[in-house]
Amino acid sequence: MAEILKGAPVAKQMSEELLERANRLKAAGVNPTLAILRVGENEADLSYERGILSRCEKTGVTPRQIILPADTTQEAVEAEILKINEDPSIHAALMFRPLPKHLDERRICELLDPRKDADCMTQGSLAGVFTGRGAGFAPCTAQSVMEILSYYGVDPCGKNAVVIGRSLVIGKPVAMMLMGANATVTVCHTKTVNTEEITRRADILVVAAGRPRVVGGSFVKPGATVIDVGINVDESGALCGDVNFEEAEKTAGAITPVPGGVGSVTTAVLCKHVIEAAEGR
Repeated sequence: MAEILKGAPVAKQMSEELLERANRLKAAGVNPTLAILRVGENEADLSYERGILSRCEKTGVTPRQIILPADTTQEAVEAEILKINEDPSIHAALMFRPLPKHLDERRICELLDPRKDADCMTQGSLAGVFTGRGAGFAPCTAQSVMEILSYYGVDPCGKNAVVIGRSLVIGKPVAMMLMGANATVTVCHTKTVNTEEITRRADILVVAAGRPRVVGGSFVKPGATVIDVGINVDESGALCGDVNFEEAEKTAGAITPVPGGVGSVTTAVLCKHVIEAAEGR
C-alpha cells in the first residue's frame, strides 16, 4: 500500500515556523498583514475565508477583511485595490475569484501591485513564476504541491515528472516549479494522445485535470509519487479528487488524499507569502 501524504502535518510544521518569523517581525515593529477582498457571499469563498482566518491566527498574520456586496461596481472594487497598494501597513492581498460576471476581473487583477500579490493574480507575478525573477508569489495551490514534496523528502531533481492539466492556476505554474527543482517535466492535457502511456513513465505525477477520478491505477508507474490537486463532488455528494484513489493507492509508492492533501496546505502557503512580503522578500 502507498504512503499517504497528508497535508495536515505539512501545514502544522509550516505554521510553527511562520509564527516564529512573525514574532520576530513584530519585535522589530512590523505586523505582517493580509488584506482579504471578498465580493458577495459565495459559500465556497466563505469556507475558504474561514480557513484563512484560522491559519492567520496560528501563524501570527493579521487579516484585514474588505467585504463588498455582490452588486458592487467596478469602480468600487478598483478603489479598494488602489487603497491596498497605497497602504504600507498591508503587506499582501488576496481577492476571491471568480468575481461576479458584471465585473472586469482581469482589469481589477492587474491593478494590484505585484509585490503584494499573495496568490499570483497579476501578470507580473505569473511572469516571476516562469522566469524565476520579479515580484509577487506563485499560486498558493501550485506551491502547496512543492511544499508537500519537500516535507516528505521527495526530491524532484533528475526525476521524470508529469503534470496533467495546463491551467495558469495550477498546471503550468507547477510544471515550471518542478522544472526549477531540476525535474524533467511533461505536461499532458485534453488534446494529449496516449496520456496513460506517458504518465506510466512518471516518477512524480501531479494531477490537476478538473474531472473526478479521471486518473485510474493504470496511469500510475509502480512506486510513483502521486499528487492529486483536484477537488470535486461525486454523484453521491462526497468530495473526491481527480485520481481514483482506491485504484492508484495499490500501485503508487506515495499518494495525497482528497480531502486532506494539497488543499489543507494552501492557507499555510498563503500566510508564508504574507510573511515573506513583510520581510521584504
